[in-house]
Amino acid sequence: MKILIIGAGKMGSFFCDLLSFSHDVAIYDTDPRRLRFTFNCRRFSRLDEIDDFAPEMVINAATVKYTVEAFRKVLPHLPKSCILSDIASVKTGLPEFYAEAGHPFVSTHPMFGPTFASLSNLADENAVIITESDHLGKVFFRDLYNQLHLHIEEYSFAEHDATTAYSLSIPFAATLMFAGIMKHQDAPGTTFKRHMAIARGLMSEDDFLISEILFNPNTPAQLERMQERLAELKAIIDRRDSEAMKSYLDQVRERIK
Repeated sequence: MKILIIGAGKMGSFFCDLLSFSHDVAIYDTDPRRLRFTFNCRRFSRLDEIDDFAPEMVINAATVKYTVEAFRKVLPHLPKSCILSDIASVKTGLPEFYAEAGHPFVSTHPMFGPTFASLSNLADENAVIITESDHLGKVFFRDLYNQLHLHIEEYSFAEHDATTAYSLSIPFAATLMFAGIMKHQDAPGTTFKRHMAIARGLMSEDDFLISEILFNPNTPAQLERMQERLAELKAIIDRRDSEAMKSYLDQVRERIK
């Protein structure tokens, strides 16, 4: 299959490496310097180069902020039968775009990122395929993610956004709260160092990505739950209530089984 990848960032390069030995892959980026470290593929930095390539599928790996914009730029250069595909962690605006684009589409979310995941071993990682996607696109990505030994779930666009608020917004917010009150430690303990590693990893992510995940309409309800639990914990600590603390800890252990 002829596959065009938009964006030569970490995930775009990852998919290029993954697919280029089984498919005819081209990668497009407006900054030619980002194409220097791609191999075994065609390298495009101009839109007119896409015309002759005539891709059968486009995988949009542009930054979340520019996902729809990147699609709109390449759309006039694609055959009508070309399958549009995104791997965005935030699906805002994508259902509406696909409805008007006039192309078959498949939307997925590989639930791992280059910051924390080992891209050479993804057996413990997950991926989501959006239910509204077209059948052939689903088949392609299900086969691809199975090859990577990912656990696959299928959610609607709405279910995906709700899941993202739970699985990303809560840890993002908790990490921001931790990092927001931290001071330099001359002799940090193991737990502190692990939390700091997570915080540094999060803060290396794109600011727009962090913002969009936290701006998910489902996030405020999750933050309210966190505030309630924090208030409950603070009250227990203020009272130095050992029995209530044991109950609180037992509830937490039950949740993380």
